[in-house]
This record gives sequence, structure tokens and C-alpha cells, in this order.
Amino acid sequence: MKLGFDSETDFQEGAILLIDKPYGWTSFNVVSKIKYLIRKSKGYKNLKVGHAGTLDPLATGLLVICIGRATKQVESFLKDDKEYIATFCLGQTTPSYDMETQMNQEFPTEHITEEMVYKVVNTFLGEQNQIPPLFSAKSINGKRAYKFARQGVEMELEPVKIKILELEIISFKLPSLTLRIKCSKGTYIRSLARDLGLALNSGAYLADLVRIGSGNFKLSNAQKLEEFEKKFTMNVTN
Repeated sequence: MKLGFDSETDFQEGAILLIDKPYGWTSFNVVSKIKYLIRKSKGYKNLKVGHAGTLDPLATGLLVICIGRATKQVESFLKDDKEYIATFCLGQTTPSYDMETQMNQEFPTEHITEEMVYKVVNTFLGEQNQIPPLFSAKSINGKRAYKFARQGVEMELEPVKIKILELEIISFKLPSLTLRIKCSKGTYIRSLARDLGLALNSGAYLADLVRIGSGNFKLSNAQKLEEFEKKFTMNVTN
């Protein structure tokens, strides 16, 4: 299956694009934009376009886009391990565990030392049960969990089994902690923020998230959406 594209690419036959998702865009927004550009320029009446792993609007980084017959590989790619650079803000929490919602509680951080952080971080390696955030796309009786959350409904989702394969501390300076995380599919880094805060006898929320890897695909090989549009216009529509 073709990775990338050129002027000869038959998108119906299949292609895979690596896109660096912009901040504030949903994964669906990116798929829709790419689908629109290709259909408009190539005259396709129907074209399948999908992605292999949702990124939250406030996250950036690698989004694997499958086009045409390549969409048959989406399920396989979804099973791949993912890799992130995540920055957590310690001492505060938000209902969504990230910056989508306003801070709702503050906690002490004076007791948190570098030694304590290293010790706590290492306890999250391996298989574990993780409770997904209510502000998520998990389905509850046919309704997305985040819709309950935004209505103020309080509930706890069923835990799911995940695996964290690698955890590396990139930097630590209160209140900020940055980690490189390699994990199984279905892992919520926002839930890891909540659990880290609790383990540190404090609180935490996810302040920044960048996906840098998905299976064998790497962010270093991805292109910005605007770069894709410019290259696409120059090489395909002309």
C-alpha cells in the first residue's frame, strides 16, 4: 500500500498519509478536509477516508490517514501501540483531566520531590486496569460519555485493561512534569494524569499531548495539514 502520494497516485486503490494534526482540530475534521480536497480534485463521487486512532482536539501529533482500499487496514493499525510526549500540571485538577474544562481543585505540591516522582512513575509500568475519563467518546447505553459529563451527570466508567510499555521522564520542575509514554491502544493519557496526581498525594491534569508514534509510523515522517494541502494542490490538481 502506497505511503504518501504523487501525481500518479490512484487514491481509490489506496494510500496512507501521515498528518501532524493541528491543535484544536478533531480527527474527524482532518479526515473531512483531506476527503474534500481529494474528491474535489479527482472527481471521485465516493471515496473512503478514515484514521487509525483518534486524537483529542487539544492534542497534536501523528494521525494515520487511510484512503481508498487502505481503509481495510484501519482495524489493524488501531491495534498498534502508541507513543506520546505528555506534559502534566501537578497540584490542580479539572473535570475533564485536561484543559477542556476549568480547574476545579487545588492540591499541595511542596512534598513532591524528584525522587518521589521517579518512584511513582515507575509504578505505572505494565498491565493495569484504567478507568476512562467521563469526558470521552466511550459509549454508555448508546450515548457518548462526554454528553453525560457536559450535562453534569456524575458516574464512573468501567475500567479497561491497558498496558504501559515505556515511561521516561523528560523533565520535572514543579508544577510541570513531562513524560514520554509508550502504551497499548485504548490508553487514556488524561486518565494517567488523574492517577499520577492521586499517587503523588496531590492532583494533576494533562496540559499538553503530542502523539509521536503509532506502530511503525513516526511523527518525524508526518507533514502539517497546510503542507499537505499545498503539496497536494501543486502535484495533483495541476
